[in-house]
This record gives sequence, structure tokens and C-alpha cells, in this order.
Amino acid sequence: MDKKWIFTVVTFIIGFMLAIQFQTTQEPVVRDTRDIRELRKDLLAEQERQQQLSLEIEKLDSLITQYQNATENRSEDITEVLLQQVNDLRAEAGLSEMVGEGLVITIDALYNDQFFGQTRRTPPPDVLRFLVNELNIYGAEEIAVENERLIATSAFRSVNGITYFNNRRIPPLPIKIKVLTDNAEKLQNQMVVSASIDEFEIEGFSLSIETTDEVEIPAYDQVRRVRYMNEVKEG
Repeated sequence: MDKKWIFTVVTFIIGFMLAIQFQTTQEPVVRDTRDIRELRKDLLAEQERQQQLSLEIEKLDSLITQYQNATENRSEDITEVLLQQVNDLRAEAGLSEMVGEGLVITIDALYNDQFFGQTRRTPPPDVLRFLVNELNIYGAEEIAVENERLIATSAFRSVNGITYFNNRRIPPLPIKIKVLTDNAEKLQNQMVVSASIDEFEIEGFSLSIETTDEVEIPAYDQVRRVRYMNEVKEG
């Protein structure tokens, strides 16, 4: 009886081990096949998201403090705080023109060869997105591609090999990108050694970055479509 029990236990253990081994071979470990360029893009996107969240927290804390001060101090009308908040939201949404210190980034052909049509090409959307991500990480406040304002819903798209921004075709080279920032010199120093230079050179484009005391960022001039929101009816 003891031998039968031992045999049963050993058989159960062997069967259990074989089942685990079979499951392991059936479900191979999925490896990350992204190259260093894709990993760098994902890292930049996460860093930009973290920075945006931190800025949003600071803005909300400041707004709470303003509301508390307006409530406690009768001499300060809370209407002024609300109007200021509306103006801030318009500026944040890109609906107001802004002027200040910043950079002007010029994108041009790395090799000016008319035969190959290099000067008529436009940079692909992925390198433009990469450049915008780096600018946001290093402290850019507002960005415009030529006369098109970058807002939260802006997107770079390729249509028949031509890059569109805000559903409008990007003009031929050279292309100017205007950047508003608090410290133009610091942002310039960070961008001249950034990976964006290499990314554009790989695609056959050059970047020149200059500081300016006054850069004008135009307001977003298209109709903003609001989705997934309905008007609340009274009662």
C-alpha cells in the first residue's frame, strides 16, 4: 500500500512538471523588438506627459488659492478671478495671439539639389512630432509652424507624401517654426545638441536655431470641434 501511494505521488509530480513545461513552450516570452529610435520617442512622450501633468497641478493649486483669497477677502470680487481664468483658458487653448521672447527654428534642405527636388520636399510627420516633443520637454510654452498655432488637438499627417498640419498643407522649404519661451538662450543651447538635429539630418534636412527678443505666435483660427460633451439642461 505504501509503494502504491509513493508511486501515485511521484506520478502526480511528474505530470504536473510536464504540464508546466508544455505551457511554457506554448506561451513564449514576448520580447520588446523596438529599436533605440522608437524607445527614444516613447521616452520623450512620457517625459512630456509628466511635465504637462506637473504644470497642470501647479495651475490648479494656484487657482484654488485665488478662489480662497477671493472668498475670504470681501474687497476682492470673485468675478475678476473668474474672468482672469477665462482669459487664461483662452490663451492656453491657443485662441489668443501671444508675443514674447523665443526662438525661430528654420528647416531647410540639407543638400540643395534641384534635380532631385529636395527643396520641394516637406519633412515627414514623425520627425516634426519628435521636434515638438523635445521643444515641450525643454521648456517651450507656445509653438507655431509658420502661421499655424500648435494646440492640444493639432496633428501632423502625411497625405500622398505631403505633410499636413492642422489639416493644412505645410508650405515648401524653408519652413519656420516659432517658439515662445521664458528663457530663449537656455532652450537654444538645449536644442542645438538635441537628438532632433540628427533625426532631421537622417531625413535630409537641416535645422538652424536662432533666438529673438520678440516672436509672434498667432492665434488658432479654425473652428474647434467639441466632441463627447452635451449641454446640461436646467432642472
